[in-house]
Amino acid sequence: MKDDKISSLFDKGEEFLEIFRKGQEFTRDLLKDNEQLRFRVVKLEEALKSRYDAPVPKLGGDKYEELARKVALYELKLSELEEKLNEVEEENVGFAQRYIDVEEQNNNLANLYVASFQLHSTLNYEEVLQIILEIIINLVGAEEFAIFLLDEKRELLVPAAAEGQDLEGMSPITMGEGVIGAAAQSQESYLNKNPPSTPAELLENPLVCIPLMIKDELIGIINIYKLLQQKEEFVPVDFELFTLLAGHAATAVFSSRLYSESRRKLTTYKGFLNLLSQ
Repeated sequence: MKDDKISSLFDKGEEFLEIFRKGQEFTRDLLKDNEQLRFRVVKLEEALKSRYDAPVPKLGGDKYEELARKVALYELKLSELEEKLNEVEEENVGFAQRYIDVEEQNNNLANLYVASFQLHSTLNYEEVLQIILEIIINLVGAEEFAIFLLDEKRELLVPAAAEGQDLEGMSPITMGEGVIGAAAQSQESYLNKNPPSTPAELLENPLVCIPLMIKDELIGIINIYKLLQQKEEFVPVDFELFTLLAGHAATAVFSSRLYSESRRKLTTYKGFLNLLSQ
């Protein structure tokens, strides 16, 4: 089971790289389409300008009627060109907005990719928790939140780290109890669409609960109570970040705890061997 959990780290990395590559390809396609639209706009503008700048011939007699018909025809074509130009400009605005959205998403994914390297660059349990706190602040935009880890023997969610809240004042939560316990037991993220107004109620009914999972096994849960002032609400990309963060954070926490446990056992064995050798 532990080998499966550790090996899943590489699966998560490959999954993230695939998402990031797709984002890059989509961005390149948008840039290409945007360039084609800009070229069409330039051509239409040149066509319009040539109509206005064309010299007026000096004609006499019945040729004025023929000229009038041609002018009417040109005006009709000009109107059609203007309509097409407006359509192209509207499409261009839409593509520009999509490009901005994709750029923002790619930026967040790149930041998470860098953060995941930081997560897996250390096996120190305390350092891993601190890195997770920084990721939640900088990428998610949370001001108050806490990380609870599962105590399998007691079936309790035990507070392990917090930001903006008193960690020592937090109590363990029984699996299946309340909003947080239910989210942990169901292993599904929870979004509070009607958050309470008082801080005391928020501790029991947070804005978001994100279970930390390795495959089908629960490691813990992240509870977000309050967002930074400049972040008014969650956006769709946040939920993608939650999914990726939950996997990477769970793997990093599990690996660091396993390493700490191994170190403790090694120290115990060494002490026991030293006693035997005396």
